[in-house]
Amino acid sequence: MRWLGKSPEQLMAHGALGAPARDELGILDATSARRLQAAVASAASFTLGAALPLVVAAVANPGRLMPWVASLLVAFLALLGAVAARAGGASMPIGAWRVTFWGALVMGVTAAVGALVGTAV
Repeated sequence: MRWLGKSPEQLMAHGALGAPARDELGILDATSARRLQAAVASAASFTLGAALPLVVAAVANPGRLMPWVASLLVAFLALLGAVAARAGGASMPIGAWRVTFWGALVMGVTAAVGALVGTAV
């Protein structure tokens, strides 16, 4: 939302309502977003998330590759969900369950779409 080309943060920083609005919303310099830190953490998590199935595929028996990759990916989803919940101060079991459920659902939908079009995904 912008007003006269200024973001809400810019309006609050210089307006008469800035300090009360920051106090009401709990906006502090110490808790504001750190964009570079978030970008590095996101890049690292995506890299780790992509490396895990590659490692499994490299060491698994070729005849049993799909069951190994699928089952270990579900375990990795649970682990990464718990770690993310811990980092965010949330419940680790709930975070692990949420990430595992939605990740497994997406893997299933992807496999179903691949089966519909006759392609192994």
